Amino acid sequence: MHSRTTALSALLALVFAPLAAHATNGYFSEGYGIKAQGQAGVGIAWAQDSLASATKPAGIAFVGDRVDLGLSWFIPRRSAEIVGNAFGPDESYSGDGKKNFLIPEVGYVGQISNSLAAGIALYGNGGLNTQYDQNPYARFGAAGTAGVNLEQLFITPSLAWKPAADQSLGIALPIAYQRFSATGIGFFGGFSSNPAKVSDNGTDTSLGVGIRLGWTGTVAPGLTLGATWASKIHGKFDNYSGLFADSGSFDVPANFGLGLAWRPNDKWTIGADWRRILYNGVPAVGNPINALLQGVPLGATDGPGFGWRNVNVGKLALAWQADPSLLLRAGVSYASQPVPQSQTFFNILAPGVVQTHVTFGGTWTLSGGNELSGFFAYAPNKTVNGSGSIPPGLPPGGFGGGNANVQLKETSIGISYGWKL
Repeated sequence: MHSRTTALSALLALVFAPLAAHATNGYFSEGYGIKAQGQAGVGIAWAQDSLASATKPAGIAFVGDRVDLGLSWFIPRRSAEIVGNAFGPDESYSGDGKKNFLIPEVGYVGQISNSLAAGIALYGNGGLNTQYDQNPYARFGAAGTAGVNLEQLFITPSLAWKPAADQSLGIALPIAYQRFSATGIGFFGGFSSNPAKVSDNGTDTSLGVGIRLGWTGTVAPGLTLGATWASKIHGKFDNYSGLFADSGSFDVPANFGLGLAWRPNDKWTIGADWRRILYNGVPAVGNPINALLQGVPLGATDGPGFGWRNVNVGKLALAWQADPSLLLRAGVSYASQPVPQSQTFFNILAPGVVQTHVTFGGTWTLSGGNELSGFFAYAPNKTVNGSGSIPPGLPPGGFGGGNANVQLKETSIGISYGWKL
């Protein structure tokens, strides 16, 4: 009873915890759960804790009765420069007005019967933050601090059924709570269908629900496969209906993936995941800004956006059971680039350009069976240099030409405690 009370308290604490923005594979998190983050997010066929439903709901059938409570410290470094522009000299800008973010997560799984498990997980699905104290757009008439803040908190109840001892089917209903704000980009109001709803309108929120399906199964001795699919989740920011296409629509993109985990012996596990995130299916994110120069205003139906491409992510991980109480992990991932060189001008606000992640982690099992886990992740600096990214000419048809270059690097450190109930 004490353990279950602790679980409920942890869940309630996270519901009211402050959200934090983070960007990894575009603006989706690299992984969910401290254990998975220690192995580059690999987890589609490799469930280890109650955050498994964030990746694939079928996984909760194999983790037992447990609660996991974790906290990550996320340290992004983002910057931009404008070069070759007619309205001012070449100049660099730091987007690190806010430098540190704390990202909480918590999950609970209970085995209802030998073949049925239920759980709930609360976690940051993704986000993106920039704060330029020196406004990069000031040369075009912008004023004040420039930046955006996107935060996504998911609350995901899930259910998994085992038709056989080594097979599982799962379903989850991710509830997406999103928050967004933008400052210092009011000059874009001259290119909007609703100029008053472009910038400096405070924090707006949206709430939507989707569906995630998954399967996992052992197909040969030591070899487990998995698959997952998640629908698009509707979202809308009315306060920024003049910024985002379709009058403020901002959906969470659909995504899907495949994974494997191979255990050649009791000491070693090798895992791999592939994931595809369909950013291009969300007009506000995927539509290029080019339409703006053809007379289609911001906020219009199927209007201009940030021009992001769909992203493919490949991940590889290795775990070693060093002794009965200590498991060590490592992983690496590589994502395709979401931001084209031609789209960097708008993406000064959203430089989600890192592609490679290297991670390390471990779990120490205590004498009572509970677990203490931690991870470290690093994404080295990535720069996307613009190519024809700033429209030539004078307003309203151009911005003086030249290019915007955007940069991002990331460091993350996290720790969690897992109670086995």
